[in-house]
Amino acid sequence: MQKKILWADDEIDLLKPHILFLEGKGFAVSSVNNGRDAVESVKNEDFDLVFLDENMPGISGLDALAEIKQLRPNMPVIMITKNEEEHIMEEAIGSKISDYLIKPVNPNQILLSIKKHVDEKRLINEKTTQGYQREFMQIGMSVSDRLSFQEWKDVYKKLVFWEMQLGQTDQGGMKEVLETQKADANRSFCKFIDKNYSEIIQDDDTEITLSHNLIRKHVNPMLDNEEPVYFILLDNLRFDQWRAISETINELYRTEQEDMYMSILPTTTQYCRNSIFSGLRPSEIESTFPDKWSNDEDEGGKNMYEKDFLASQLSRLRRDIKFSYTKITNLDNAKALVDQVPNMRQNQLNVIVYNFVDAFSHARTDVNIVRELADDEAAYRNVTATWFKHSPLWEAMQRIAEKPGKIVITTDHGSVRVKNAVKVIGDKKVNSNLRYKQGKNITYNAKEVFEVKKPKELFLPLQHLSSAFVFAMENDFFAYPNNYNYYVNYYKNTFQHGGISMEEMMCPLITLRPKGK
Repeated sequence: MQKKILWADDEIDLLKPHILFLEGKGFAVSSVNNGRDAVESVKNEDFDLVFLDENMPGISGLDALAEIKQLRPNMPVIMITKNEEEHIMEEAIGSKISDYLIKPVNPNQILLSIKKHVDEKRLINEKTTQGYQREFMQIGMSVSDRLSFQEWKDVYKKLVFWEMQLGQTDQGGMKEVLETQKADANRSFCKFIDKNYSEIIQDDDTEITLSHNLIRKHVNPMLDNEEPVYFILLDNLRFDQWRAISETINELYRTEQEDMYMSILPTTTQYCRNSIFSGLRPSEIESTFPDKWSNDEDEGGKNMYEKDFLASQLSRLRRDIKFSYTKITNLDNAKALVDQVPNMRQNQLNVIVYNFVDAFSHARTDVNIVRELADDEAAYRNVTATWFKHSPLWEAMQRIAEKPGKIVITTDHGSVRVKNAVKVIGDKKVNSNLRYKQGKNITYNAKEVFEVKKPKELFLPLQHLSSAFVFAMENDFFAYPNNYNYYVNYYKNTFQHGGISMEEMMCPLITLRPKGK
């Protein structure tokens, strides 16, 4: 369809060569010689873009801009002017112009501006598709179960990058290709975990950052400096969600390090977060703190002693420091956090556990209207980004940025959108998690799961002598034969955690510093 352009300039006759040039390129150009006629034209006709001279008789270009934006808020308006005064530029930019050109302008300059604002979507679609097609083969050839964890981080970063790039286009076919490639990568990643996890979790000197050595390896060295450290754990935050909220964070913070660590199994709050704060693996927590560890079948909360665990770990690290621990579970807690920031500056370490993403993912499973808000991966990211931008957490981070300090943003585990049901049979004491099961009498197809017949070898608590763990892999989830079809339909395409996938186990580990500090 031919693009329609309105050009308003009191010297429009002198611009005839430019207009003929654009018409030769296939654009339909209408022209007026004053701001009032420009406003009337926009009121009576649809245009794809407006060129607006800043200095015209009658109402000025800036006044015309204000009226045009009221009529068509989303229509691109490009200001053209001889005036290079800074306050004019600032006023035009503040009025949400799309571009600002200084006379004299040449035809190619005009054409470039049009393409940038009118043809942008098509050009982005084409370039994004071409870019992914070029890297598709490279990613496919690099994926195997022989990769190191560092190499897996590189693969996952590339997949997330292209997932987010293609998510901004309407290239449905390429999105399906990427989804298939991501599924293939996840399959190989699960084989990597199957072959290597036992050795990794047993190695006390492993170079891989895991849940239980995260604070020791990553946060402890920062405590040598006098400036405060803010350790923010956003429950259930995936790497792609970090990338989504980073667009807001980059307004005030410089990213010093964007890394990932490996969450331990099971990828649930009970195991991972207790491990992070205690600096111990789950069975070590159980033996060291028998009165503070709760197994799956025990009643009550599973994360009641995180502050105590943190104090114990700091003591073992010989850190006699002032620290705070704040857990945010509701809006009142969150609003209070903002007021606590000045007091936190007196501490060497401030830990903030913020529970929103996990709560949202559970609500998405149980509430239909929430499920519609986050129907797919892109929508799930967008909801997280929108929430963060307007959250008390971002408000608190804005206050933190007023003074020197470091922020570490991480999570305890991620989540994966499950699609394929795997049958499992267990007694009433088997836990209810859809991505892992623990118990004495569990029946399953060993080819469909990652089975752990000797939990203690993976530092998992042994509830009974014959207890075993089984983990769902890729995008599988466990379902019992009773009411099988109902539960499959209910849980399919929901976001779950506890099992093995890149999304669950490869967790963001980010270091930030306020800009200019």
